[in-house]
Amino acid sequence: MSGSDNPYNGSFGNQMTATTSFGAQPATAAAAGGYITDTTTANFGKDVIEESRNQPVLVDFWAPWCGPCKQLTPVLEKVVNEAKGRVRLVKMNIDDHPSIAGQLGIQSIPAVIAFVNGRPADGFMGAVPESQIQQFIDRIAGPAGADEAAEIEAVLTEAAELLAAGNINEAAQLYAAVMQADPENAKAVAGMAECMIAANQHERARQTLTDLPEELAKDPGIQAVLKKLEQIEEARKLGDPVALERDLAVNPDDHEARLELAKALAGAGRLQEASDHLLTIIARDRAWNDDAARKQLLTVFEAAGPTSEVAKQGRRRLSSILFS
Repeated sequence: MSGSDNPYNGSFGNQMTATTSFGAQPATAAAAGGYITDTTTANFGKDVIEESRNQPVLVDFWAPWCGPCKQLTPVLEKVVNEAKGRVRLVKMNIDDHPSIAGQLGIQSIPAVIAFVNGRPADGFMGAVPESQIQQFIDRIAGPAGADEAAEIEAVLTEAAELLAAGNINEAAQLYAAVMQADPENAKAVAGMAECMIAANQHERARQTLTDLPEELAKDPGIQAVLKKLEQIEEARKLGDPVALERDLAVNPDDHEARLELAKALAGAGRLQEASDHLLTIIARDRAWNDDAARKQLLTVFEAAGPTSEVAKQGRRRLSSILFS
C-alpha cells in the first residue's frame, strides 16, 4: 500500500492534498542547512543556550591535535545526522575558544555536553562507541519516533473531530497525510473509509478495506467500518423507514417492522435509534424470532465501536433487561 497503489493518495471528492508532515526537522535546523555547525565564544549563547530551548543541543569540545577527537567526530556526526533533527550538534575548538570549556570545568577532551532548556543536562567524555552515542541521544531527546507518533495521534484526533462535525474533505486530507507517513495506520485507514461512507462513496470505502494485510484487517476499528458497510447494504434492501414507522404507530408490537426499521436506521448511521428499537423488541419478547433482535443489536454495537456510548449504554440496558 504505497506509491501509485496507495488508495489514500488519490483525490477525495473535489480535493485532497495531504500537506501535513511528520517528524520534520525543526525550522531552525532547516534554516541552518543541517544539524551540525561550529560555534565561537561570541556565538555560544545564540548557537547553544538559545537553540537548546527549541531542541537539545550537543556541544562537542575538541582540538585539532586530539587523536580521540578525530575518532569520535565522524561517529558523532553520523549519529546526529541519523537522528534527523531530534538534536543539534555544535562543535567548539577549545584551542581557539578555551573560555567556555574552562567555565564548564572540562579538563579532558573529547567532551560532549548536552544542553536542554538553556542548561547543561548530561554529557560524556572520550571516544565512545556509536551505540553509546545513540543511547545518549535517546536519553536526552527521547526514543526515536516518539515525537512523530504523538504528532500522528494528534492529527488523527483532529481528523475524527472534523469528520464528526461534517467536514469530510478536511478530515480526509488529514487521514491521507497520516497514510503517507504510516501506510498501515489502522485509525487512518478506518477514518478514510468513514469519510467515503459519509460522502456516499460506499463502494470506494469497501475497496479501501479490501486486501489489507492480515493484522490490519483484524483491527477492531476496521471491522467496525466493514460492519457499518454491511448494514448500509442491508438497509438498501429493506422497506421505506417512514412506512415502517407508520406501521409501528398502528401496531407497536409489530416486531418484524421494528427490526427492519432498526436495520434501516443502522444503515443510515443512526445507531443510537437502531439500538433503542432493538432493545424495545428484547424488552417485549426476549426470544422473538430465535433471538433475532439481540443478534442484530450486537452488530450495531460492532458498527458503533466497542467503546462508543451506543455500545456502553446499550449493554447496560441489555443487562438490565436480561437479568432483571
